[in-house]
Amino acid sequence: MRWLTVGLIALIALLQYPLWFGKGGWLKVWEYDRQLQQHKEISRQLEVRNAGLDAEVRDLKTGYEAIEERARFELGMIKAGEVFVPIPEKPMDPGAKSATPLPPPQEKKPAPGR
Repeated sequence: MRWLTVGLIALIALLQYPLWFGKGGWLKVWEYDRQLQQHKEISRQLEVRNAGLDAEVRDLKTGYEAIEERARFELGMIKAGEVFVPIPEKPMDPGAKSATPLPPPQEKKPAPGR
C-alpha cells in the first residue's frame, strides 16, 4: 500500500509539472499577462501623445493663432510696432567682478509682407 501511495504522489507531481512550468503553464501565462499590461500602458501613453499632436496639426492647419505663437517663440518674430525686450533666463550675480551689462533693447523690423 505504501508503494501505491508513493507512486500516486509521483504521478500527480509529474502531471502538475507541465501545468506550472510547461510551455503554456501558469508561470508563462502570468509573465505574458504582465508584459501585456506594460504594452497597454505604453500604448495608452502613445495614444495621448498622438492625440495632442493631432490637435496641434489641426490647429496649425486651420488657425492663425498657433502659427503666430510658433513664429514668436521659436523664430523670435514680432508684429509691426512691437518692441522686443530680451529677458535673460539666469539673472546676473550682482557680486560678480567681470559682469558685462546687457545691451540696450533693440526694435526688430517686421518681416516683409506682414
